Amino acid sequence: MTLKPIAAVIVALGVGTAGSAYGADTLSRDAYKAEKDRIDDQYKSAKQACNSFKGNAEDVCKAEAEAEQRIAIADLDARNKGTVEAQQKARMVRAEAQYKVAREKCDDLAGNAKDVCVKEAKAAETKAKAEAKADRRVAETRSESKQRTAEARKDAAEASRDADYRVARERCDQLAGDEMDACVRDVRAKFGRS
Repeated sequence: MTLKPIAAVIVALGVGTAGSAYGADTLSRDAYKAEKDRIDDQYKSAKQACNSFKGNAEDVCKAEAEAEQRIAIADLDARNKGTVEAQQKARMVRAEAQYKVAREKCDDLAGNAKDVCVKEAKAAETKAKAEAKADRRVAETRSESKQRTAEARKDAAEASRDADYRVARERCDQLAGDEMDACVRDVRAKFGRS
């Protein structure tokens, strides 16, 4: 079995999902279970296929099957929960699983080549985890910013409504007697004032 460069392994296993979007489309319990069962069945088939290999090739095959299962379940959970935390957890699981596969592939090498391979695999894992953490912080900041923007708009709307009330109330002052009383009642009702 020939060793692929670490970068190719990581791309093949899908590290390039940093920008993937997980929707908040929560699955029904039955749909979630069916998808999880499909993932488990796929894992069992992939693991069984590894029996045709020998030595480290078999170990790599099993590591790839396990990585695919762990990543698929983490992605399923992230899609189901639709939260920033679940997305980060899925990316962490992906980084760890890909590291294990890359590390297993390094066992085909010896000496300094193996040491370099292991360091590259660990560096790729560290980078992927750091990017996941950074992306989570960015997403949380965006969420907080959206909340602050919504609060600012709400405050502005309230201030605008107050100003409109004061103008309408002032217009009533030009009237007298029953007309003024009726105007004030109408303005208070319109603006929800008691």
